[in-house]
Amino acid sequence: MRTRKRVCGAIAALALAVPAAVAASAAPAAAIGPDPLPVTITNNTGRSEAVWVYVIGIQLSSGRLGYVNAAGAFTPWTGGQLPPSPAPDVAIAGPGNGGSTTVRFPRGFSGRAYFSMGEKLKFFLTPDGLVQPAPWASGDPNYNILFDWSEFTYNDAGLWLNSSQVDMFAIPHAVTVTGASGATKRTGDVVSNGRNNVINQIKAQSGWANTVYTRSDGTVLRVLAPGKAAGAGLFSTTYLDGYITSAWNAYTSKTLTVVPFTDQPNTRYFGRTSGNVMNFTNSAGQQVASFNKPTSAHVWGCDGNLQAPNDLVVGPIARTLCAALNRGTLGTIDTQPSTNAAQFYQNSPTNQYAKIIHANMADGKAYAFAFDDVGAFESLVHDGDPRSASIILSPFGSGGTPGGPISSTTWYSVVNKTSNKCVDARSSGTANGTAIQQYTCNNSYAQQFRFTPTSNGYVRIENRNNPAQVIDVSGVSTADNAVLHLWAYGGGNNQQWLPVSEGSGYYHFTARHSGKCVDVPAASTADSVQLVQYTCNGTGAQSFRLVAQP
Repeated sequence: MRTRKRVCGAIAALALAVPAAVAASAAPAAAIGPDPLPVTITNNTGRSEAVWVYVIGIQLSSGRLGYVNAAGAFTPWTGGQLPPSPAPDVAIAGPGNGGSTTVRFPRGFSGRAYFSMGEKLKFFLTPDGLVQPAPWASGDPNYNILFDWSEFTYNDAGLWLNSSQVDMFAIPHAVTVTGASGATKRTGDVVSNGRNNVINQIKAQSGWANTVYTRSDGTVLRVLAPGKAAGAGLFSTTYLDGYITSAWNAYTSKTLTVVPFTDQPNTRYFGRTSGNVMNFTNSAGQQVASFNKPTSAHVWGCDGNLQAPNDLVVGPIARTLCAALNRGTLGTIDTQPSTNAAQFYQNSPTNQYAKIIHANMADGKAYAFAFDDVGAFESLVHDGDPRSASIILSPFGSGGTPGGPISSTTWYSVVNKTSNKCVDARSSGTANGTAIQQYTCNNSYAQQFRFTPTSNGYVRIENRNNPAQVIDVSGVSTADNAVLHLWAYGGGNNQQWLPVSEGSGYYHFTARHSGKCVDVPAASTADSVQLVQYTCNGTGAQSFRLVAQP
């Protein structure tokens, strides 16, 4: 779900947050789900400040902008002026730490659920509607307030709810929806200590430190997305230009194939570059779209030369191009969209903001740029027949979604999602340096492991043949593709792993010293492939289920 914005003077104001798939579809199905829909907001941040909630947006039937109270009643905004005048205080008292508050979304409404900590947000009105907070601008009255938002649409076709990092990363939060069957979908959880990981890892990137804003009391309020930071003079305005030129020029001598719809594999468009223009033809050879080479700003915003109209040809191609440029796959992967996350963010320079946020999500999914939903990598839940939903504000320190119900006294087989093969100590070895590989499951002790807690949710992973031997990253390496083997436990951070629940019984395991995941190289399904650590990417090659053994 991408939030589309319009501009009033130099100030962004709210517009639709309807998913493109909904906006382009036929009339929605008959009304289902309660009206209004209960949405529970839970505060697990560990912070003591008061919390306020705001539900603002657009009434779809009338096109009127307004707000919703806790009971779900809509009221349109009135009385806006130029210059903008203060909006009425429509804050809903939110939950204290460890508590929950329920608000309600009326059907036929699309917008944002804001939440602020320690201070109420300051909204303003123009004759056209509400002026949204713009904390990337130092003069914005909300500049020193800790806040964030989720975006949603609730209509006759169901609920779409996402945790958005398109503009900034501030208060990480999970979103859920429960349908009529009782099944709950959940996404947006960060890994343990995920917020600090994102902040510190982005700070560590050359040229990125100024994208992180810290209040005078030491509270890190937000990490700005690169486009917002560049617009505020805090980040290079030409950061991606060299890569964009290289990727664009690659198609002067080869063809780019865009297959924008997963359910229509025969709908294909073919791009070739001439000068600074990439022209696309359809399968009949007719030209259907042209794009001038974008700037870094156009890639960050998925706008300008990559503007995506809400049609079935130009818009889908533009979305695909923007996703490929943000992920660094354009120019090297010639059929797009690429859906192999292991191939993302390998270019230099790359979108470190998106790369790091995705790597610190429990399921690898995030909305780190406007068209991060290309290939379904977005942190979005949807149900066509919802009964309830929730927004869960994540811990600011350690916490997140570690382990779940893993017994510290049970031996488990660890089975890879892609290959359905077991993690195995090669040849039942017990010596230092024994390779950790995948192998056809056979219930041997070489394939049984115990997860013994160390601290802060981390565990050492002991092999049943010799529990003194644990899974270890060779040489304490922090590099991708560093191999895993058995080694006598000595307390090293390269011997400690964070089990992160992905739901449905699957986990991924991140190394304490590197933050990288246990991985089957190239998603191989072959026996005897040695496991490695690799940047977390949410793929099946990094996803494992645990099977208890007697």
